[in-house]
Amino acid sequence: MSQSTSTLTKTRASITALLALSQQKQNVLARGIGLPDYAVTRRQGATPWQLDEVDRVAAHFKIDPLALLAGPDVACTEYARCHGLAHLAEYITAPSEEGPTDAEPAKPAAAPHDSDQAAEVTTLATPARCALCDLPTTTTLLGFPQHVSAEACAEAAEAAASGATPAQDPTTSPAAEQPPAPEHATASPAPERARREPRPRQDRAETHANCVAFLRRNVQAALKDAGGDMEAAAAYLEKKAIPHAMELLDISRAQGRYDVIAYPPLPDAIYKKPSKSKPNQVWEARPHWSRHRDTLPLTPGTYTVDELDMNGAYLSALKTHLPLGEPEHSTGAIDTLALKRSGVHLVTPGEWHHDHLPNPIGSRDEPGPLWIMEPTLRLLNRLASPKNGSLCAPPEIHESWTSGSTEHLLEYFRTALTEVRAQAIEEDDELSEHYVKSIYSKFVSTAGTSSANHSLVRPDWVHTIRSQAFSNLYGKALKSHAAGLHVIRLSGTDELHVIGDWRSVFDEGRGVTQVKLKNTSEIIISSEA
Repeated sequence: MSQSTSTLTKTRASITALLALSQQKQNVLARGIGLPDYAVTRRQGATPWQLDEVDRVAAHFKIDPLALLAGPDVACTEYARCHGLAHLAEYITAPSEEGPTDAEPAKPAAAPHDSDQAAEVTTLATPARCALCDLPTTTTLLGFPQHVSAEACAEAAEAAASGATPAQDPTTSPAAEQPPAPEHATASPAPERARREPRPRQDRAETHANCVAFLRRNVQAALKDAGGDMEAAAAYLEKKAIPHAMELLDISRAQGRYDVIAYPPLPDAIYKKPSKSKPNQVWEARPHWSRHRDTLPLTPGTYTVDELDMNGAYLSALKTHLPLGEPEHSTGAIDTLALKRSGVHLVTPGEWHHDHLPNPIGSRDEPGPLWIMEPTLRLLNRLASPKNGSLCAPPEIHESWTSGSTEHLLEYFRTALTEVRAQAIEEDDELSEHYVKSIYSKFVSTAGTSSANHSLVRPDWVHTIRSQAFSNLYGKALKSHAAGLHVIRLSGTDELHVIGDWRSVFDEGRGVTQVKLKNTSEIIISSEA
């Protein structure tokens, strides 16, 4: 391991190796050191380990804390010796009798290849992390996932660095185990490739149930501590909305395939504010548009304008393609839909020449290229498609900063809040409804660069979610126009004014998939002189 590797990285690698060596899961370790089930996943990816937690981890594995901090080689050797696994310890590190010299450091000794050990070498259907080098291996030795020799570990490391596939270990190669087939023998059909078992459905249901139970438990505890005082309980839950949002995020990712990266390196020239009073370079396409009466194809008379409100706009916008890790730079056109990527793009949008719908990028004072988030780019491409009447030219992409993305990163987070909100509305539980709104609204407002939330610094997420909310509202306007309604006003994330029978287009109600009538007004269309 390189001397420049940080202590935190060594510690995380040691814990990963010890979990594999002891055949424990992360939730078992979490419970063993007195942390919630999801905490180890978070410490291994998003937040650093605390020193007292490192001491408890070392005590859990019954090794010295300094061995844990020294890296996986030392930690596994210490574990093997402390637990009487001498046969494994000599394969991890076996210095010569004379000891290592300054010129030639000690190397892991190659495991013997006698008949007894060969009998204990098995092949894994799914690659696992080697207990020695923490790289993928398809073999187990004496019951532990690992390469069968130091040379195999070195080959795996070289292959990982070059991106190539490491050569298969000769002790487990099918060619080494089976004699060559006769010259005229009929070839047998190749066995089906082993497939990873899908994640059990009960795990997903359990994650959702844990999220819902967490929210309801907090409301009940706040109300009990406040002695039934609704206002005091509401004030307490409002104060705890941000830490509760982060804890809910951890619970929702307990069975997730992707770790939440809390502090990825992002391009400062785009996301960093030049000053407190000036915004960064991202243009969110916030709509604020009203239609001129002269453009309405209506006969003279008085018309009722229905002012519709979109329920839980930011809650619905949590379902969006969020970038996962460190963004990569590219120039020219990029098909993020096909590549499953998301990020920020410098584009020149097509011209907009329509009076019946607002410009999808909002009102701009200056023409030219601008940085937009993924939802806005996808909206522009949809409007440029023949399906929507080719309302504008596709945006010209000059450069992009994108990473792999998923639409499901906040799915359990969102669905748990949605369920608790729906039940609160049904039971007229204003406390729970207000609590849910505080969590998702403060999550969106503080997950970027806020002094109120240091657990997550993802301005790219905040801009993506906001842009998705604006894009969702624009989609409602587009749907209204396609159904024959007259769109009169579009503003913010939840304000849509129309003339016409909107109940034939949208379901009325307070659910997140419904809309409600907020107010009505009248306009008069005069006859021309």
